[in-house]
Amino acid sequence: MEGKRQAKIARLLQKELSEIFRKETARLGGVLVSVTEVRVSPDLSIARAYLSIFPSDKSAAVLENINRQAKTVRYELAQAVRQTLRKCPELSFYLDDSLDYIENIDRLLAADPIKGDSSDENLPMVEDK
Repeated sequence: MEGKRQAKIARLLQKELSEIFRKETARLGGVLVSVTEVRVSPDLSIARAYLSIFPSDKSAAVLENINRQAKTVRYELAQAVRQTLRKCPELSFYLDDSLDYIENIDRLLAADPIKGDSSDENLPMVEDK
């Protein structure tokens, strides 16, 4: 169960990380990185950031690059939150593929309609008495 302080810090980190990635991806162009969720450990020493990357075919390469630059991102984050946090948590980044999962389910549902007829013709008639 996440406490009030943890939730507040997680929201702050999500907002600041989103801003950092927005600035960095504006230079690259063609890639959109969204911070979908940040989870902070109870002692506030570790933060897990879940990223949604568009287009998804570049997600592995972009996530690998972000993980290589994790120390730089942590430094920039520490500069942004220095008035609120005494110590910036260690960052680890993970790919949030929930949107791809939802898209896959939608594609499967659209491609394979249920066999059989669902029209009202095949339903039994109920007579009024």
